[in-house]
Amino acid sequence: MIKLSIIVPIYGVEQYLQKCVDSLLSQDIPSSEYEIVLLDDGSPDKCPQICDEYATAHENIRVVHRENGGLSAARNSGIEVAEGEYVMFVDSDDYIESNVLGGLLSQIERDNLDVLRFKYQNVNEKYEVFLPYKRDQRLENDYSETPTDGVTFLNERMNTQCYAWAFIIRRSLIYNDEMSPNKSLNDVCLFTPGIYFEDTDWTPRMLVRAKRVASTNTIVYNYLMRVGSITNAVKRSKQKKVLDDKMRLVATMQNQASELQEQGKDSKWFTRMIADTVISIISILSTQFYQERKSYLRQLKELNIYPIQSKIVKARLINISPCLAVELLYIKNS
Repeated sequence: MIKLSIIVPIYGVEQYLQKCVDSLLSQDIPSSEYEIVLLDDGSPDKCPQICDEYATAHENIRVVHRENGGLSAARNSGIEVAEGEYVMFVDSDDYIESNVLGGLLSQIERDNLDVLRFKYQNVNEKYEVFLPYKRDQRLENDYSETPTDGVTFLNERMNTQCYAWAFIIRRSLIYNDEMSPNKSLNDVCLFTPGIYFEDTDWTPRMLVRAKRVASTNTIVYNYLMRVGSITNAVKRSKQKKVLDDKMRLVATMQNQASELQEQGKDSKWFTRMIADTVISIISILSTQFYQERKSYLRQLKELNIYPIQSKIVKARLINISPCLAVELLYIKNS
């Protein structure tokens, strides 16, 4: 029986891929209990060949070659072919610690968890651990092992960092094997293709489905901060899409918050995230897209998200007048 499927989307990472896959093989559970699904997303380098070589040498490695479709589409392909009771996502330039999966699966089975979150650390290209950005150091997470439901977990234990690779998830939360023909595809919690911030869009949708969620203080994941990664590749020419995707994210979170409120549930995590995203949008409008500010500010007003709830001083000005906030920031940055 396969307990865990590790889904690894791959594109243009030939110099990092071996370390990633070797880390997934260096674990303390039998290879028969987990599979590694390597998603070659039309990689133009030697990654397809490397993947095939690993699959030949290891029975628990499968390779899916597909046309390039982006991170979200590759993850979705992995979900569709995964056979494990649980799934986790690993980016192909990152890696995990040795001999950690056994402890994670033991905790999951002991507490009958739908979702388990673990800790991560940042590493540079020399694989040296370094402290997070100052902003990240201010963000607090509650890594309690006591299980709770997904909504409470969001509201009480999670900050604004919601990386998909920081969790092990029961596969039925995402892609239900028992879906009847009458169920809509909306019942499948897949990643939205073609957007930035796909994790911020997907992770809360996944968590609100969960009945039993917990954390562990174990550092499992090593996140590689490198030049040329998707995160660092957002240049000025791409900022328009970044802005539009942030606007879309606000609308999506507003809808999710409304759904929770209709169910009589607390939606304060979404309230915090909306505030952070709006502050970011205002900052972008005051720099790169000042001439288009009126259209975006009108859209924000139509979403009925004011006043935003944040302790940041900038939020007070935004609540008084978003237009004035953009104007003053524009003058300050000029």
